[in-house]
Amino acid sequence: MTLKVVVVGAGVVGAACAFHATSAGLDVTVVDRGAVGSGTTSRGEGNILLSDKEPGPELDLARLSRALWDEVGEELGPDSFELEHKGGLVVASTAEGLAALGGFAARQEAAGVRVEPVGEVRDVEPYLAPGLPGGIRYPQDAQVQPVLAAAALLRAAVERGARFHPGEVTGAVTGREGRVTGVRTAAGDVLPADAVVNAAGTWGGEVGRRLGAPVEVLPRRGFVLVTEPLPPMVRHKVYSADYVANVASSDAGLETSCVVEGTRGGTILIGASRERVGFDTTMNPAVITRLAAQACRLFPFLRETHLIRSYRGFRPYCPDHLPVVGPDPRAPGVIHACGHEGAGIGLAPATGALVTAHLLGRPWRGADPAAHTGLLPNRFLTSGGAPE
Repeated sequence: MTLKVVVVGAGVVGAACAFHATSAGLDVTVVDRGAVGSGTTSRGEGNILLSDKEPGPELDLARLSRALWDEVGEELGPDSFELEHKGGLVVASTAEGLAALGGFAARQEAAGVRVEPVGEVRDVEPYLAPGLPGGIRYPQDAQVQPVLAAAALLRAAVERGARFHPGEVTGAVTGREGRVTGVRTAAGDVLPADAVVNAAGTWGGEVGRRLGAPVEVLPRRGFVLVTEPLPPMVRHKVYSADYVANVASSDAGLETSCVVEGTRGGTILIGASRERVGFDTTMNPAVITRLAAQACRLFPFLRETHLIRSYRGFRPYCPDHLPVVGPDPRAPGVIHACGHEGAGIGLAPATGALVTAHLLGRPWRGADPAAHTGLLPNRFLTSGGAPE
């Protein structure tokens, strides 16, 4: 009999889970209370990054995912979701910062990441501010349009037999020994399942609770600024070296670090901010002012550029900064695929591949998943506050 799988969440991670599961011949239903990609996915920049990850499980997952994004691009067409192999450039503002960045890059290179030290950063980004002491170029960094990526993955899954069911999951249906056998929705529908994948992003903690498997996934608010369309002036994803420290920080207060990148449409995206304020969506002009000032110091031409809008959203934050991926022993039949914080776009394909491998009860592509991620999928249950 074909395994029935319900994926809760139609963001990029849920879409990737559906894509890989249907590709493996599983019977998949995706359920979401909103439109495809309308949650956290729609609030991101579309980053596929190796450059900001310390060697360890997340970097291992990112390296696998980076290869899978290329495979998805070849299969679905890179233009269908604006896959760009633009590379990343991390710049230091001081000699001390450059030395620390060099040590970080050396550890990444030892883990298999391609790194290229850059002495004169204006040779690769001519519009950068003068006087910067150097940086590191990461040619494997890439970008997609996140909503298009989620839509393309889910469209391909539907073409292979998946279904999209609009609705909010309110609870689990359980059978013998507490095994989850389906989900209930707010409309009273019951969707039967042999397995339920919690890919609800920032709401993964609440969905986990409703399924009898709570995990500590918290919202971390971030703002992004968007400029008027310009001729191509920023070639890479460019960010300051302190961005890596801010990503890894667990502070609840506001943190900002400069991130600047162009888009295919000509606009320039400026980030990034992080703060734990619950699900408060209030516009904060002080954050906008700080991000704009940091970007202008890095790229002085932006002082004469108009902002046309800003947007904000919530990253699904876990206290140990690892995503929660794998089966939950407290609720047999529940598999988590959430808590990726700001890396969900980049990590989505590998998450979908490993979840599918678990559903099939076999190693991914005939190899031990630990060889690809450094960890078996259920090791991630030590993340996000779930029990060992």
